[in-house]
Amino acid sequence: MSSSVYAKMAVLFFVLTGLLLAIGYVVGWYFFGDPIPIMGLCLVLAAAFNFISYYFSDSLVLRMSRAKLIQESDNPNLFKVVRSIAQKANIPMPRVGIVNSPQPNAFATGRGPDKAVVCATSSILQALTPSELEAVIGHEIGHVVHRDVLISSVAATMAGAIAYIGNIALFSMFFGGSGRKGSGSPLPLLAAVILVPLGATFVRLGIGRNDEYNADEYGARLTRNPAGLISALQKISTSAKTRQFARNGSNAPSPATSSLWIVNPFKGSSMMELFSTHPSLPHRVERLKKIAHEMNVYVP
Repeated sequence: MSSSVYAKMAVLFFVLTGLLLAIGYVVGWYFFGDPIPIMGLCLVLAAAFNFISYYFSDSLVLRMSRAKLIQESDNPNLFKVVRSIAQKANIPMPRVGIVNSPQPNAFATGRGPDKAVVCATSSILQALTPSELEAVIGHEIGHVVHRDVLISSVAATMAGAIAYIGNIALFSMFFGGSGRKGSGSPLPLLAAVILVPLGATFVRLGIGRNDEYNADEYGARLTRNPAGLISALQKISTSAKTRQFARNGSNAPSPATSSLWIVNPFKGSSMMELFSTHPSLPHRVERLKKIAHEMNVYVP
C-alpha cells in the first residue's frame, strides 16, 4: 500500500474516530453521567464493523449488487478489455462480474489489487464503443489501484456507526424520558446527535467525490483516452435517468451500492450534488478536458 493511501486512511480514521468519540461522550454524559463506557463501546463497534467491511467487502458488495462472477468463456470481449487494462496498470487480473441490467454501468470492489473484482452490466458492451469501454474499465482499475473501495468501506462503516448511535440516543431521549438526574438541558445532546452524524456523512461524501475525480484522471491517463471517458460518462448518465435500476424486487441491486458505480444508477433528475457521492457530470467533464489539454490530446 502506498504512503499516500496510508496517509489518507490515517486522516480519515482520525477524523471519524474523533466524531464517534464526541457523540459517545455526549451520550454517555447525558444518560449515565460517565462518558467513558459509551466511548469504549463506540470504539468496539467501529473496530468490529471495520473488520467485517475490510475482510468481506467484496463478497458483501457482490451480493448487494446482484452481480454474478463469470468465466472468460461467458464474455470474452469484456475479459479481454479488463485484462488489457490490468496489464497496463501492472496489477493482477481481477475477477469479472456481470449485473443483469439494461443500464450501462460498471463498478469495482475488493480491498486491493490482489482481491479485486471489476463488474459491468450486461448491456455495457452494446451501449459503449470499444474505446469508451476501455476508458470506463480504466476508471474502475483506478479505484482498485488507489484502494478506494477499502477507504470508502471504512468511511461508510464509521459514518454508519455514528448515525446508529445518534438514532439510539434520539429514540431514548424522546421515548425514554430525561437523562440522569441533574444532567441539565438536552440541547447539547440534541445538537450532537444531529450535527455529528451530518458531519460524518459530509466527510464520507467528500471522500467519494474526490475518489471519482482521481479515478477519472487515472483512467484517462492510463488509456490516453479522456475523450472516450467523457463520451462514456455522458451516455451512462443519460441512461441512468431513463433506465434507472429498480429499487425493489428480488433482482434489484441495493441502493447502498450507489457510491461504487461509475455513475450513480439510482439518481433522480434533480439530486443535489451536495448530498451525492458522485461529482456532477459537468464538473467531471470539465476536469477531464483539462487533463486532455495537459496530455495534448484532442477532445471535441
